[in-house]
Amino acid sequence: MSFYIRVSPLITPVHCITQTEEPKQLNRLNKKKSKKYRKGKKQSRNYHKARKRYARKHLRVSRQREEFVKSVALRLVKSNDLIVYENLNIKGMVKNRHLAKSITDAGWSVFRQWLEYFGDKYGKLTIAVSPHNTSQNCSNCGQKVQKSLSTRTHVCPHCGYTDCRDRNAALNILQKGLSSVGRTQTLNASGEIPSWLVGEILLANGDSMNEESPSL
Repeated sequence: MSFYIRVSPLITPVHCITQTEEPKQLNRLNKKKSKKYRKGKKQSRNYHKARKRYARKHLRVSRQREEFVKSVALRLVKSNDLIVYENLNIKGMVKNRHLAKSITDAGWSVFRQWLEYFGDKYGKLTIAVSPHNTSQNCSNCGQKVQKSLSTRTHVCPHCGYTDCRDRNAALNILQKGLSSVGRTQTLNASGEIPSWLVGEILLANGDSMNEESPSL
């Protein structure tokens, strides 16, 4: 399978996984803390109380985020033999003030670390591919179909293919992953890889690893 990461929800394969409301609660506490603090004035007792509440909530949210992405990564690895995802420039994306908070809340970097860790542990293949034009190209004919972020449906004027924007992008990501391991076979009607093809990919990947790392 493949998946396409966007700000909300965390993952878009066939299934959608929503996050908790904890980050929103954290933002509310942060605003309360800020209101109780005025630059140049003595910090009040209420400010210190608000600051402590925020710190406790922040720690709780951080732990919940870690457990959330860990459980999702483990579930994906256990239920799939091949996982393809975008090699996103998280550091660059965080510089965007409109996206920084959402990207941080999603815990993308931590999620990828767990995904690769579990993939290695359970012998599953994880592949990072370039995100270039994954949401713009048509997964059916390969032609570029320019879309704004507000356009949620992919409609190709070249071949007539119509699909959810995120599913179309996910299929493009998967095709890139297959190409990176020398496989360009067409996906089946449901957008999945035939089981025999997955077996060949894993076998070939295992052989190449053995060739690169000969036993002593």
